[in-house]
Amino acid sequence: MKTNWLGVGLVVAPLVYAGVMVVLRRAWTSMGASPPSPLFEKGEGRLVLELEARVNKVLLNLELEKLVASSPSPTERGLGGEVSHEPYFSVLIAARNEAATLPHLLHDLRQQTLPAAQFEVILVDDHSTDATAAVAAQAATDFPLHLIQLAQQPGAPTGKKAALQAALAVARAPWVVCTDADCRLGPDWLRSYAQLIWQAPTTRFISGPVLLTGPDTVLHRLMGLEFAGLVGVGGACIQAGFPTMCNGANLTYRRDSFAAVQGFAGNEHLASGDDEFLLHKLHAAYPGSIRFLQAEAAVVRTGAPPTLAALLRQRVRWASKWRHYQADAPQRLAVLVLLANLSLAAGPVLWLWQPSLGPWVGAGWALKLGADVWFLRPVLRLLHRQRWLRMVPLLQLAYAPYALGVGLLGLRGGYQWKGRQVK
Repeated sequence: MKTNWLGVGLVVAPLVYAGVMVVLRRAWTSMGASPPSPLFEKGEGRLVLELEARVNKVLLNLELEKLVASSPSPTERGLGGEVSHEPYFSVLIAARNEAATLPHLLHDLRQQTLPAAQFEVILVDDHSTDATAAVAAQAATDFPLHLIQLAQQPGAPTGKKAALQAALAVARAPWVVCTDADCRLGPDWLRSYAQLIWQAPTTRFISGPVLLTGPDTVLHRLMGLEFAGLVGVGGACIQAGFPTMCNGANLTYRRDSFAAVQGFAGNEHLASGDDEFLLHKLHAAYPGSIRFLQAEAAVVRTGAPPTLAALLRQRVRWASKWRHYQADAPQRLAVLVLLANLSLAAGPVLWLWQPSLGPWVGAGWALKLGADVWFLRPVLRLLHRQRWLRMVPLLQLAYAPYALGVGLLGLRGGYQWKGRQVK
């Protein structure tokens, strides 16, 4: 009897976890539901869908032109004396020591298929010690880019939130789009956001997908797989109606909604959380107004941490904000994930002590791994990384001590970020 109760205990958390993943998988797959017309066969249907996509693109251009034309008054663009109406998007970039990566991001912004008159780019240099400001200043000579440098006086605010606040102070568009200076974007990145806003006009906040890139090593595949899981869960939770997480490398929100919830007020002292605290605030103030942009064109690519030590520093920074969450959903989900992983880690140890626990241990592992593979399959399909599914068992072996260690270090506080020591 003792063994049975112990076995049940090993299965409870994986079982609940699997149930939650069933809900999230359904939420994820419901986002992209767009069945072809039953009036056409497969070949003809494909042609019709392509034509429909082109028509939608033309209609979107017309809609954006109307939105721009309806702006209160024309204003100077600031480049070559051109006069245009207010932009529809303000792209905000906080940069610190990104001279090597920034040119790639600016190149991608130049290649956007959304007309240049419909977005502006505001880059804030956060006290870089390299040539970041010089790279941005050079780009601004042939590109509509507004460069801001944070004040150098002692005691002046620093960090990503301070940089974003400085950018917001001069932003003109009704929609703010955030990405990072080390990211790469597809040409239809902004257009895909505009499409969703047009289709769902009550939206106030949109989270987008992010893909980790790097050399094809075991470590980087494991990093990418874990990160894809976070992206997928974050998107599915938004679709299911209880937002938990998002990523500041790819999101957009209404500027007036940011002001209405007082932006970063209440968490401005934390180096991390410019994304998720705002997500939770807007969900609380405007339920049902949060969306996830499940579109291949919206995927933002960013380099994975180059080493395991760099990964741990990043994850500790992320974990440090958990205790400051006001929303219950992300805390409950984090606890469930940790318990499920600890159950799997404890299983083999208890099996050695009580061999009769073998079936229970096997059931727990089958539930957890099966749920992960089933959920991750469509997420990795969006990211074109289906081969990473093979890494799920290996990631599981390392995940329990990794998650527990990162969580404890995050609660302790204190980490290095962008060459700064953060308390």
